[in-house]
Amino acid sequence: TLGFVHMIPQDVRQRLIDIASTQFKRGDAYHQYSPLTKKGNGGGFSDDHLWLIIAIAQYLKETGDFQLLDEHAPYDCGEEGNGPMYEHLDAAIEFTRNHIGPHGLPLMLNADWNDCLNLWGTQKNSESVWVAMQFVLCCQEMQKIAEYSGNDADIEKFKRYETEMMKTINQVAWDGDWYARAFTDYKEIVGSKRNEEGKIYLLPQAWAVIANIAPREKLIKAMDQLRQHLVTEHGIMLLAPSYSKFDPSLGSITMYLKGLKENGAIFCHPNPWAMLAEALLGRGDYAFEYYKAILPAAKNNIAELRKTEPYVYCQMIAGKDHKDFGEGKNSWLTGTAAWNYVAATQYILGV
Repeated sequence: TLGFVHMIPQDVRQRLIDIASTQFKRGDAYHQYSPLTKKGNGGGFSDDHLWLIIAIAQYLKETGDFQLLDEHAPYDCGEEGNGPMYEHLDAAIEFTRNHIGPHGLPLMLNADWNDCLNLWGTQKNSESVWVAMQFVLCCQEMQKIAEYSGNDADIEKFKRYETEMMKTINQVAWDGDWYARAFTDYKEIVGSKRNEEGKIYLLPQAWAVIANIAPREKLIKAMDQLRQHLVTEHGIMLLAPSYSKFDPSLGSITMYLKGLKENGAIFCHPNPWAMLAEALLGRGDYAFEYYKAILPAAKNNIAELRKTEPYVYCQMIAGKDHKDFGEGKNSWLTGTAAWNYVAATQYILGV
């Protein structure tokens, strides 16, 4: 919805109500949603429910339609009653708040945005640094939403949640030059200089800036490390170095060949998050460089290598650890277009 809310806001409004209707009353949500049946399936992910806050915040900013917050939407497609949209958003925050791991970070559960980073084991200890950053951003948005809704007590609550989580992230996840990605079921760090493989990940560096969780100098340091270790002429890799062997504590991410899919490919969907980060830091040349690196229409001069259509984003581009480095794969299967539209218009151009 972020990519077209300005064009068809009424349709987006209904879609947001439909998606909220697949949320459980305890605050989490189904992992997938079908616009044909308006039903959800799957579940147990640590990030899905928080996206509702980001989407509705964007809708409110675009339309000023604060009446949406009073609209009632069912829980679990009507199986668990219903409640106003504001209650749905508050429940999403509280679910994450109520599922915190040993380091004070949100529990990973089955996975987060990277659904192949399966750290959830018998100990139920694994945590996502990235979801912690997403949670901070959601708390920031909820403070503004609470203000417009006249819920003064909630403003202070969300501010407290934001401050506490921000402090925790900087205490336990800062690795000296960049932010770690997660902690495994056995409390081992992921995305750290202490790791032989998967030392640095894209997501926490970009989202540290998006959620503004540290002083500018620290954020620039993290993004400079991203640029040094992950940026290529074909786009930004998801992580580096790629994993070379199966590791059950990390899950299915280590089942892919090096440089493919979640294991070190240039995953197009999160590339715009680095564009947002650089634009927010005022480094527009980097943001535009990253935009052009994965832009399909800009790759006609390497069509024999890229192979995918010049009018649509692909899910991933083989990373530098793979023999097909630069080849596009899985066209259409991605949410990249909407995020690139947001990156180009709202951040690079500043509309």
